[in-house]
Amino acid sequence: MFLNTDLKKLLIIGFLVEALIFVFFYQITDNWGEIFRLSARYSGRLSLIIYLICFYHFTFSFIKKNSSEKLNNSIIIFCFLHFIHFIFLALSVYLNDLPIIPIKLTGGFIAYLMILIYPVMINKIKKMVYHFIYYYYVGIVFAATYLSRIQGNFEGANPETFHFIGLGLIVASFILFTILIMKFKESINY
Repeated sequence: MFLNTDLKKLLIIGFLVEALIFVFFYQITDNWGEIFRLSARYSGRLSLIIYLICFYHFTFSFIKKNSSEKLNNSIIIFCFLHFIHFIFLALSVYLNDLPIIPIKLTGGFIAYLMILIYPVMINKIKKMVYHFIYYYYVGIVFAATYLSRIQGNFEGANPETFHFIGLGLIVASFILFTILIMKFKESINY
């Protein structure tokens, strides 16, 4: 796959931010399980921000009929950074002996598969409904994760202010981007 210079720079910056997250918690924590738990937490927050940027680029890529380069780049960055988040998360689960409940993981597993496959398929998908499924499904999984944390249903993750902010950002983006998409729906090939 050919990566343009801007995308390479953004991937390097993203990797460095993930590395800084890890190094920061490595410096302040002496327990590997805690290092990866905190790295996963803050890496996930970075992923949420990049997801929202992707959703923004998606919404405006067909409204403005502009180049999809920004969208493609942001999707690749999201995939890359969320994969790093997955590594942190998997190591956190393993090192902290957290219970794995398959039925609860199914939705997230499907979202991870979609996140990994979408960058390869994005330009091959002609029907908009499949793009909508991707953005709304991944957003719903993010929202469900934050809602579970707010409700105290996640072992080792107490509710924090960011969970409310993250959930609010997702809901606000769903409302705003849906309104914009519906406003310009005549230009969409379902």
